[in-house]
Amino acid sequence: MVCLLLLQAAWAQKDSLQFDESNIYVYYHVVDKPGLSADTLFKRAWYFAKAADYMIKIEALPNAFTTTGKFLIYSGVSVVKKESGEVNYTLLIETKDNKYRYKLGGFVFTPYKRDRFGNMVAVPGIKVPLEKLLSKYSLKEANPILDQAGGFAIATGNKLSSFMERTSSVIKIQTVKKVATDRW
Repeated sequence: MVCLLLLQAAWAQKDSLQFDESNIYVYYHVVDKPGLSADTLFKRAWYFAKAADYMIKIEALPNAFTTTGKFLIYSGVSVVKKESGEVNYTLLIETKDNKYRYKLGGFVFTPYKRDRFGNMVAVPGIKVPLEKLLSKYSLKEANPILDQAGGFAIATGNKLSSFMERTSSVIKIQTVKKVATDRW
């Protein structure tokens, strides 16, 4: 029973990535937030990007920005896991009054290999978009990459949603009690 649930979760992660109109894998959601202005949502999204140390590039659109990042892909069983590559991606966040949307896309896989010191390093010059992964790798090699990319997209979406739920707290300045040392 437990194995069936884990298998179903793995399929759900891979299926969470969809193709958009330009035939690239994306993870796309529009979320309604009634009662919140575009500026408030933008500030919360900006705080999310700053907290995660993303590279932020502001687009020409108002209330929108793009971030870039990467995450590692692991292969092997739990005891002997190793890095098999990294995936670079872009995250677009746009806000309007009462809603926001985000799109993770531009996934590009860079394989790793062992160098002469035994470290896993990126293979220079090889970058494979996830859409073309099945043409370069077998199904057995491509499925874990797609599963982990889908899992990362779901986790990032959940983390962004939790940041957007937070209410901004006003920082209270506490007065410091001063001690008069010249009087005894």
